Amino acid sequence: MELPDFIQYKDLFTPSAFMEKIGRIAKRAGAKLVYAALLLYYTLESDRVSMKEKAIIIGALGYLITPIDVVPDAIPIAGLGDDLAVLIFVLRKVWGDVGDDVKEKAHAKLVQWFDDDELIAADDLFRDDPRDNPV
Repeated sequence: MELPDFIQYKDLFTPSAFMEKIGRIAKRAGAKLVYAALLLYYTLESDRVSMKEKAIIIGALGYLITPIDVVPDAIPIAGLGDDLAVLIFVLRKVWGDVGDDVKEKAHAKLVQWFDDDELIAADDLFRDDPRDNPV
């Protein structure tokens, strides 16, 4: 799958729109997508991340927020697959700058929407370096 130029979506990102969208789609999207999105969201607060990387993260989160993208979110199963691919692509780029504090904060938010069985998928996704995990 070819990834879109998700930087064009950066103007669609706002923290409130992001949290509203994540809260609305959490169960349908699954723990993997939500955890990846939260990791990127909380990475924005880090001073370890360059402005260029923050712009890329904002573009990816803007892509997630918009309902109109390569595969519309309303299409069951496939609709959020492109969003997950974009999130993982960007997460791979910034993984070295994702601190344990960010991982803990994202995981703490994740437990608000998912039970222990569902959290296993998220934990397995990023147990190691995501650059080693194929999309």
